[in-house]
Amino acid sequence: MLFRHATAVQDDVLDERALQRMDNRELDLLFRSSPAGDIPRGRLPGTGLLFPGTPACGPLARLVHLLVWQGKETEASGRSLKNLVGPLRMRTIRARLSHDRSWVDDRECVLIDYSRTSIVARMVRDEVRLVGPSLYLGVVWLWRRRVGWFTLRQR
Repeated sequence: MLFRHATAVQDDVLDERALQRMDNRELDLLFRSSPAGDIPRGRLPGTGLLFPGTPACGPLARLVHLLVWQGKETEASGRSLKNLVGPLRMRTIRARLSHDRSWVDDRECVLIDYSRTSIVARMVRDEVRLVGPSLYLGVVWLWRRRVGWFTLRQR
């Protein structure tokens, strides 16, 4: 099954580059219309979507990936994960994984919850939904305010 978005993707399969071209409104509509999907497992390469829908989004995503954040990796149990941070991809900042209700629309999502596992990120909540084959779109909450988007790719 192909996942498509008429205005931003045309006839292409939805991928990270297509998501970078979407603006906040389009990403919100896509997130709202997508299923939670299974809890992803393994090493999950990620892309930060800063200033989505602008020419800066692609270059910023590459810069963030090189220097700051490369994605997440689940632990063997599948109930938690750690972020891959810095140029050396250090596994740090643990979070719990579960299905829960999204703060976006009160429908099911995969919740990445830092509130009980991290002192430095306890104010962060990530929610992801499956938007394409093996591709999750995530929304970042900081102090209960929606502040950003990211992707995770299950290999």
